[in-house]
Amino acid sequence: MIIRKATKADSKIISEHMVLAMQDIIYEFIGTKDLKKAKTFLLYFVERENNQYSYTNCFVLEIDNELVGTINIYNGATLKTLRESIALYIKNHFEIDFNPENETQQGEYYIDTIGISPEHQGKGIGTHLLKYIIETYCIKRQQTIGLLVDEDNPNAEKLYLNLGFEFVGKKVLAGKQMKHLQRKPLKDIT
Repeated sequence: MIIRKATKADSKIISEHMVLAMQDIIYEFIGTKDLKKAKTFLLYFVERENNQYSYTNCFVLEIDNELVGTINIYNGATLKTLRESIALYIKNHFEIDFNPENETQQGEYYIDTIGISPEHQGKGIGTHLLKYIIETYCIKRQQTIGLLVDEDNPNAEKLYLNLGFEFVGKKVLAGKQMKHLQRKPLKDIT
């Protein structure tokens, strides 16, 4: 098992992982429940730099040279800038004024998505990615990391809490009630 920084060549698989993690949210963003359009939308941005879904903001987990998991993380202070090209694309291609709630803010590195290939779900891949991010950002860089978890997903919330995340508030994203959790740079989890 290898965790590494993503490359542009990983973009197709990264976008497939992302759509698994945020399909309903992407549908809300683009105004249609069309899986093909959602995948096309995500691939367009994953392949490019300077946006929140870019491969440059991703780490991937490989098993036997197969990408089986992706985690997307970026500095919350840059959200507005990272969203500009996305808002323009949605306006031009879907005729929607894109102005969702801010899921993150200055003072945290934000885990936007964690996506695992269906045949590898339930095998601890997400936990490995999270531990890597905690080690890299909280322990080594002494940064706070944050994420949102759907209130209807207690299993994911339990995992995050077990890894040292704490509840810091509630947010709404694309009409979904979410819990905002953060992991402060306090202690090692190994």
